[in-house]
Amino acid sequence: MTIIFYDCKTAPSPRRTRILLAEKNVPHKTVEINLMTNEQMGDDFRKINPDCTVPALQLEDGKVLKDNASIATYLEEVYPEPPLLGITPYEKAVIASWQSKIDHEFGMAVASALRNANPAMKDRALPGKHNYKQIPDLSTRGLKQIDNFFITLENHLLEKKFIATEKFSIADISAACALDFARVVKKKAVKEIHPNIIRWRSNLSKRKSFNI
Repeated sequence: MTIIFYDCKTAPSPRRTRILLAEKNVPHKTVEINLMTNEQMGDDFRKINPDCTVPALQLEDGKVLKDNASIATYLEEVYPEPPLLGITPYEKAVIASWQSKIDHEFGMAVASALRNANPAMKDRALPGKHNYKQIPDLSTRGLKQIDNFFITLENHLLEKKFIATEKFSIADISAACALDFARVVKKKAVKEIHPNIIRWRSNLSKRKSFNI
């Protein structure tokens, strides 16, 4: 049985897995899930992932991994080259730290800014099988968090090519996907203010995995 990747081309979260699969050259089949039509809420997809979220990765034995964290951990073990979660204990710790920081201070901020203000996401303030009402103040807070993270990342990248270590890692994937998606809430790096972020992101654009 072939690995099956449940994707949505327009969403940032499955894009992280899409890039990871490409970087590790993992043979797989892709099934597109249309979030705009709520396909993830349908009975067919619930059988794959009862949490009603993408990405999901169905393994050769039929088991399903239902989030980026588990997918990355599995792929790093089964497809160790190139290593994207670190090699030494210290590298792994630094990358894990940045992953947490990016998810909580940047990725979730973009999601909060979008999902708590977009009329099309009424009662869908959080992804998944449950409905949650929008809280406009969380959108405002999310926008502020994005601004603050831009400052943090710009200063951090002053003399760095990559975010966590001297090599490309999953932290770069996560941050780039959040950065690109932040445009939906009208937030983007500005050349005059964020030259280091723009340099870093431009370098990533040269990688084949970022252009699929």
